[in-house]
Parts: sequence; C-alpha cells; structure tokens
Amino acid sequence: MKKRLIGGIVAAAILIPTAAYAAPTLIEMLTRTPMTAEQVKVDEVGKAALEKLYHAFPETKSFEIIEASSVQGVQTSIILQEKGGTGKKITLHTNAVTGAIEHVIQENWEPKEKPLTALTDQEIKSKTDVLIDKLYGSIKQYEFAMEQMENPDQKTFMLNYSKKGSKTPFYQVFVQGNTISASLIGGETAPSTIQVEGFFSRDGKPDYFADDFLNDAKLFSLLKISPTELKQELAKGKSVVEVASSKQVSKQQVIDVIAKTQVDGQIQGEKNGDVPPGNRSIEQMLKAIEPKVLQVIEHKNETPSKK
Repeated sequence: MKKRLIGGIVAAAILIPTAAYAAPTLIEMLTRTPMTAEQVKVDEVGKAALEKLYHAFPETKSFEIIEASSVQGVQTSIILQEKGGTGKKITLHTNAVTGAIEHVIQENWEPKEKPLTALTDQEIKSKTDVLIDKLYGSIKQYEFAMEQMENPDQKTFMLNYSKKGSKTPFYQVFVQGNTISASLIGGETAPSTIQVEGFFSRDGKPDYFADDFLNDAKLFSLLKISPTELKQELAKGKSVVEVASSKQVSKQQVIDVIAKTQVDGQIQGEKNGDVPPGNRSIEQMLKAIEPKVLQVIEHKNETPSKK
C-alpha cells in the first residue's frame, strides 16, 4: 500500500494542524475569506455541516466556533472547540458544491495520559470506526487495512476503508498523537480512473491534488495528447493552459471539459448513493467548480525538469 494521501479531496483540506498529514497543495493558493460564527450559521453550506455534526455528536452543540473561513465555490471550513479553549476540538472542511464533509479532524477527545497512539491497534480502529460511522454512516460494507507510517518525528498510523475491488480507499484516516484526521476519498471500484499520478510536484514531491482533474479522457482527446505526454509537458514547467494553447485549444474549452466531467461524476455519485444529494442545478455546479479547475490548469511546476 502506498504511504501517501490520495486524491484531491484530501488535499483540499488546508487547515490540517500538522504537516504529517499533507504537503502544501494547489488549493492553498486560492483566496480564503474569514467568516464569523454568525455568518457560518446562516451560510447554506456551513449551516448544513453544523447540523450534521450536531446530530452525529450532540455534545458539540455546546462547543464554540473559534475559527471559520471559505474559498468561494470550493470549500467552507469550521473549527469548533469546547468552551475554555483547552478541551476537545473538531474541524470540518465541507465541499461548497456537493455539501459533503470531505475532511474532519478530531483533536483531544482522549485523555492526555493515554493518547490515541498509546492504544492498541484494535482500540484505534474502534475510535476511527465510531467517527466515520456517526458522521458518514455504516462501515460494515468496507474492507479495512491499517499500517504504521514511516514517520521518524512522531508515531503515525494510516487506516484505509475500501469497497471490495476498489483500488482507492473510500475513507482514509491518519492517527497521530491525540488527533484523528479522516477524509472522504470516495474511491471508485476498479478499473481506476487514475491513469497517471503526480502531474505536478512541490518541493520535489508529487502534488496529487490535480490528478483527479487531469486524469480526464475527454481532456486528453481535446488536447490530442496521452496522459504520459501531458505529464512530460508539465514537467518542463508549462501549465495545462499553455499546453492547450500550443494545440490551438482555448482556456475556456479546457475548463468546460474538466468541469463537466467533475459535475457528471458528482451527479452519478448522488444517483449511486455514494455522496449526499445536493440542491444545485447543473449550471450552478459547473460555475461553482470553475475556480478549482482554473487553479489546476494555470499552475506550473516550481522546478522545471531538466531531463
């Protein structure tokens, strides 16, 4: 099993408290706007996320919203903590298009004298099972795998919950210290749609945020290029927009193709029951996802390959 975060959904969470969970990602360059507690409670996405949290963990109704922000059309993030500022904390990162809570971070829910990583493997799994089961639903249909990460700085465990036959986990969880960091990956059953990994790199490491967007058969057809060839062009320091321009394809054409694929996938996921149904029209969904697509296709590798 590969010891890395998988997919753009994980990378979309940018308020993760420790670098052990994720390297810097493309979404970090999007404009994040602070929100007040009052704004969160009347915001459509924020309000729905809070209602889901309160239903799953009633005790959080007494928690204070200590921080909140949004990336318009992409993500709403909320951090709540027990009153007093030293107790339990929980962070939610919610997809602004689908309304799905894509990432949740649960901190300090265990006694300091016996943190999560001091528990047995079975006890750790039991804690993550409860978090997923309460926030997302039954995990009985998922296969499970757990391993300790190669992290010399701090003991870290990775837990994957996958559907039978899937190459990608549906839920991926990291446990470190007294923190559980769980992500809704939504892995598809084989064959995987991922043809090439790591189209972009950051600090010498693959940045997997863009992979979900760029592994698009219709995009490759539009550009008349193979996945491997596109990766090679991007490794030279070009953006997808520049590659498209060299082939007489406009930026808007690229946006339209990728956005449609993403929205079609969301609609199919709703039909299959894999993701919660939204209440936006197709036109609204397409418009909402454009900033995210634009960020990917205009991005360039920091250090062009000299190969």
